Amino acid sequence: MPQHLAPEREFTMRFTSTSRGARLARRLVSHRLNDWGHPYTTPLNETLTLITAELTANAVRHGHVPGRDLHVHLTLAEGTFRIEVTDTLTEKRPPASPPATDSLSESGRGLLLIAALADDWGVTPRRAAPGKTVWAQLHVRTKGHPLTHRVAPEPTGVDLLLATSSLLRDDLGSRPEDASHGGRRP
Repeated sequence: MPQHLAPEREFTMRFTSTSRGARLARRLVSHRLNDWGHPYTTPLNETLTLITAELTANAVRHGHVPGRDLHVHLTLAEGTFRIEVTDTLTEKRPPASPPATDSLSESGRGLLLIAALADDWGVTPRRAAPGKTVWAQLHVRTKGHPLTHRVAPEPTGVDLLLATSSLLRDDLGSRPEDASHGGRRP
């Protein structure tokens, strides 16, 4: 388990273990990154937002215990962002490496995305309670002081995926009141 560094920036919040809670976690992490000087459309913000989306979706799907929340913890320490998502189900742990998926399957690629986007990721037992924490880290090259003049990571082969992820996860039409208007508000 990597050693935790003293955070320069930190965001922690509990969310309901539902798809709505996962969506809110993703949005708030993106908003927090924007507040910390990493605008919404930068590769760093989009990458960490996508990693958060996958971790929280996995926690809801594979770690849901009725009546128990999931916890999201985002830190920045010495040029490394770390996102942790904790659920309360000990029995289901993700595999040590992402499994191969069926090319026709519409799911099962979350860990593959996390492994491709993050510099490191893993699973640790939840401290002092049942459950687990799935975490991912992203190292950021900096110029000057770590909190100023940030340089986004070099573009990778997943830029297209990042560009389309916001379209795939758009919430328009997902609410019952929007459905009768074809995803448009009256």
